[in-house]
Amino acid sequence: MIRLVIFDMDGVLIDSEDAITRASMEMLQKDYNIPARYEDFKPFTGMGETVFIGSVAQKYGVPFCEAMRTEAYRIYCETAKERVTVFPWSKSLPKQLTENGYKVAVGSAADEVKVKCNLDCIGADCSVFSAIVTASEVVRKKPDPEIFLRCAEKSGVAPENCLVFEDAVSGVQAAKAGGMRCIAITTSFDADTLYRAGADLVVDDLNDALRLIQNIH
Repeated sequence: MIRLVIFDMDGVLIDSEDAITRASMEMLQKDYNIPARYEDFKPFTGMGETVFIGSVAQKYGVPFCEAMRTEAYRIYCETAKERVTVFPWSKSLPKQLTENGYKVAVGSAADEVKVKCNLDCIGADCSVFSAIVTASEVVRKKPDPEIFLRCAEKSGVAPENCLVFEDAVSGVQAAKAGGMRCIAITTSFDADTLYRAGADLVVDDLNDALRLIQNIH
């Protein structure tokens, strides 16, 4: 029985891929003279900004440093209200789930500063979440299940009673590695790719999420 629903943030509650990609490109060009291309970042979607930015920088022969992530986040937060897209279900769905007896949590591979910015963009009521776990408080990032297992632990729910909403291959793999069910959404990858990653179900949106959860046995 599902008792806890864990939301990934980027690509599930908010569409920030364009915003963080543009911020990272601008930072690498401005501060490191790296002519990164938009498509360079795609393979690292959902893996956290250290990998997202660092892997592209290394492709152009420049080692990653913390200043890269800090500056990319600064640009991101300054431009988020104009660049990110909040999905129509993002504000209402967590509250709807709690009203129907489920606990809800956020488990994001992004750092705390970005997650807080995104929650602000959504206008989310953070009191509904039994846990908000970010990359800032874990050692191992997705596809390792540590983030999701920490959500379960903080919420007092066994992993087998958890369902994860994810959009990225690494996130689906993390959920399944943690012994959880996973419904994937096609905001970042196509359905075939997400099923190959191990998703139990793939959907195009979360407008009917409550029914989907109630039908999982």
